[in-house]
Amino acid sequence: MFKPTIHQLHPYTPEKPLAVLKEELGLPQLVRMSANENPFGTSVKVQQAVTNWNFTQSRDYPDGYASQLRTAVAKHLDVAAEQLVFGNGLDEVIALIARTFLSPGDEVIEPWPTFSEYRLHAQIEGATVIDVPVTETGNFDLSAMAQALTAKTKLIWVCNPNNPTGTLLSIATLTEWLRQIPKDVLVLMDEAYIEFTDDYPATSAISLLSKFPNLVVLRTFSKIYGLANFRVGFGVFPKQLVNYLQTVRLPYNLSSIAQVSAQAALADQDFVAMTRKRVQQARDSWERFLTQTGLPHTRSQTNFQFFQAPKMQASALKKRLLQQGFLVRDGLKPGWLRVTFGTEVQNTAVQRIIETFQAELTGPNALK
Repeated sequence: MFKPTIHQLHPYTPEKPLAVLKEELGLPQLVRMSANENPFGTSVKVQQAVTNWNFTQSRDYPDGYASQLRTAVAKHLDVAAEQLVFGNGLDEVIALIARTFLSPGDEVIEPWPTFSEYRLHAQIEGATVIDVPVTETGNFDLSAMAQALTAKTKLIWVCNPNNPTGTLLSIATLTEWLRQIPKDVLVLMDEAYIEFTDDYPATSAISLLSKFPNLVVLRTFSKIYGLANFRVGFGVFPKQLVNYLQTVRLPYNLSSIAQVSAQAALADQDFVAMTRKRVQQARDSWERFLTQTGLPHTRSQTNFQFFQAPKMQASALKKRLLQQGFLVRDGLKPGWLRVTFGTEVQNTAVQRIIETFQAELTGPNALK
């Protein structure tokens, strides 16, 4: 009754709501540092926009073309409005890409580890996913990715900065690599975390769109804009591909409230700048801490840090952190954890727990 490709897949299992988890564990407080959400909240201008939204429009379908938001984003990024395709979160855009371009037998190249949705939607369409391991420093092995190309390759995914490693490829490096990719292979540059990078906007591949007709740049309002609950993502596509995507895209996929919220968030670049600065401070703190404790880690340019747990005891450290009110992410690479930056107080608390855990494992009284 169902597609054969679905049989071996496992559904995404979201984390339990914090309120439920707190009650189960008997914790007075629980901080989620596992989902790369913005710990500094959302612009107050978004709250004002939602409050002022005309509720009588609830019975009406939203603008299926997201006209006002489209115009605002196009102006902000200096791209043509007709190049934009919006989705109910970037997840929907990723699914839309797979549904539009992939057929059984096609191949998709991705680094490993990276965002799991690329693989999931390729497999749903019956495509084969080619994983190319990242280097010891967590950077993409671009030479190996280019060598993995075959006549069956349709798509290449590049999450930059990468999730979960947090590492960033320079524009110069990307430019040289893109010259090696055949023009009939679509390169998807997922920039969900690009606004957190130190030298943004110079770090974005938006500047390369005019040079490479097979390049797509993806963005989301979930991260630095703090709109994860509103589900607004989009891609900047070559104009010749947009009609195909718009044909496949579900109509009215972006609610009016989501559109209004995203437009208000985009207009408040002061909030974005504040968030970027505070994330950079947190990133520096985590870099110093992990270097001082000698824990292997990647050099992050995002709002999270990927590191190896002491003695590779990732599950045990995750449990210890959870018992003390902090939820982090494991399962992305054996022995490693990903922690989303929190406030200064939260980051310091997590670091002290890690220090204590490490001392118990490696100190003079550690169990042999």
